[in-house]
Amino acid sequence: MDRGALPPVVALLLAVCSLSPTSLAETVHCDLQPVDPKVTYITSQVSEGCVAQVPNATLEVHILSLEFSTEVSQLKLTIQRSKENDSRPREVLLVLSTNKNVFLELEAPGIPLRLAYDAKLVIFQETPRVNSTQLPAFTTMNQLLNWAHTKGPIASAAKLSDPQIILLRLDPDPKAPSSCSLEQRVDMGHTLEWRPRSGASVRGCRLEGVAGHKEAHILRVLPGPEDRPQTVTVQVELSCASGDLDAVLILQGPPHVSWLIDANHNIQIWTTGEYSFKIFPEKNIRGFELPNTPQGLLEEARRLNASVIASFVELPLASVVSLQAHSCGGGLQTSPMPVQTTPPKESCNQELLMSLIQPKCSDDIMTLVLKKDLISTLRCTIMSLTFWDPSCQAEDRDDHFVLHSTYSNCGMEVTENVVSNEVVVNLLSSSSPQRKKVHCINMDSLSFQLGLYLSQHFLQASNTIELGQQGFVQVSVSPLIPELMFQLDKCQLDLGPDAEPVELIQSQAAKGSCVSLLPPSPDGDMRFSFLLRGYMVPTPKTGTLSCTIALRARTWSLEVHKTVSMRLNIVSPGMPGKTLVLPAVLGITFGAFLIGALLTAALWYIYSHTRPPSKREPVVAVAAPASSESSSTNHSIGSTQSTPCSTSSMA
Repeated sequence: MDRGALPPVVALLLAVCSLSPTSLAETVHCDLQPVDPKVTYITSQVSEGCVAQVPNATLEVHILSLEFSTEVSQLKLTIQRSKENDSRPREVLLVLSTNKNVFLELEAPGIPLRLAYDAKLVIFQETPRVNSTQLPAFTTMNQLLNWAHTKGPIASAAKLSDPQIILLRLDPDPKAPSSCSLEQRVDMGHTLEWRPRSGASVRGCRLEGVAGHKEAHILRVLPGPEDRPQTVTVQVELSCASGDLDAVLILQGPPHVSWLIDANHNIQIWTTGEYSFKIFPEKNIRGFELPNTPQGLLEEARRLNASVIASFVELPLASVVSLQAHSCGGGLQTSPMPVQTTPPKESCNQELLMSLIQPKCSDDIMTLVLKKDLISTLRCTIMSLTFWDPSCQAEDRDDHFVLHSTYSNCGMEVTENVVSNEVVVNLLSSSSPQRKKVHCINMDSLSFQLGLYLSQHFLQASNTIELGQQGFVQVSVSPLIPELMFQLDKCQLDLGPDAEPVELIQSQAAKGSCVSLLPPSPDGDMRFSFLLRGYMVPTPKTGTLSCTIALRARTWSLEVHKTVSMRLNIVSPGMPGKTLVLPAVLGITFGAFLIGALLTAALWYIYSHTRPPSKREPVVAVAAPASSESSSTNHSIGSTQSTPCSTSSMA
């Protein structure tokens, strides 16, 4: 070959080699199909919403507009407020709008909460002891906001589709605007995080032309509406019966996203941005430049010698992503294709039906109520509903079933503190009956006491309080039962028909700045203090202090409330015949002494500046007997100077 022709040939070979990756990317064939791995995520992205600051409001409004695809759904909603901001918690109105029936588990510890919802659609796992308002029907989010705005300033609003878990934080966002204006595709930030029920769509395929058993898991996080730094926690749980797993995890996201990886297997990591491991969170490792298209990521997996795309997921910007896969790289775990058959009749949701069986206990009677329309929504047909004793059957009333019994009938098991029974439900769709244990607390074995004290030492109880005086309240339950928790749920002071009740405790939280929750007594008694307003029109003379105690079981779902009350005499400052406590007596005594001392000093000052000059004293002394008026005046002044007691007697 001619030496002169060699350089063009070499150049041609180099050009072919440089173009080979591009040609491979174009020829990668991967038919992505639904696969078995499960991916769930928690995100703060909502389809429509807003966040605002309401710093000076006494009540803040939060709106959740929920759209569900099934007739009945289950939802867990948690409302939190950080401890550093709970010194004076403001009242919260939660507006809950939903298009379908939802069975709600609500947790709002220490939050003075009010609710607005449709009672026909929202069923609570445990009935909340809060004030509630029936929510009118609205067709748009703007209508819902306009109605909520009449109740108070709106702090947040969000529209969610098929949520399973929602976490609402009440801490103010310093970067939020002063008003809540709805926008599309909003990042709620720290205010709200939620987990969709269905999770993310997972697909996979086999890469043709690649030998081996290496599998790739590709997670592509799409950009959010805001470019803010965020760490995505990726939890990877891979299982392989043989224990031999060869896998690569490819994580691609916006430039401002970093990754915290928690994996149960040794796995190759290939990410954008920076990443760290949960066991060494402070050690950040720089990632790589990766393609930002699905086709480019598939080619990246092939370049890393992966023969199987075990999971390929695209999802919105999330704070936590969980991946569960059960494979060893030998084959693709595809989901079976649906076979076109006659649509099956939807079966009864037995689990949700049994969760609706919640006993109510009062006056030594256990009662259970099931609404017929809700049973129909769950597509269940109840053949019979009884206690353990089959002779105790539920009554079929107009729109609900009612099962009730006293503590001495229907096979009740009565111990010292707890009454138990079993509910038996026979369903048309089940060959065997469904059973559930139910419990009540035997209130006869418990003693409740409410006491008012006028000092923080809680030494002597009183039934009289003065306007403007601080009162200290102690609520005790005896005996203490290990199976039960006692919490102060609500307290108020009723001042009669001419005055509004004074709310002191609501939802286990102090209501207002004049009420303070105090540490419990050494015996575990619940305590708080309040300052009674000093001026009221008309002036009350009596009042009723009442507190509601929540008794909650530690090992099963049960909540019972007991209200205790006491009559109070209310006296006004200066009212004759009222009893003075020791601090008041000491204060009056000291005040009288101080006034007397100041009066004596004033009289001495007047005398010392108004008496005649000393050089005239002999003349006055000689002339004194001739003037009875001067003698009387000098004697009076002399007696005033002698002792403060004389001043008091003269006065």
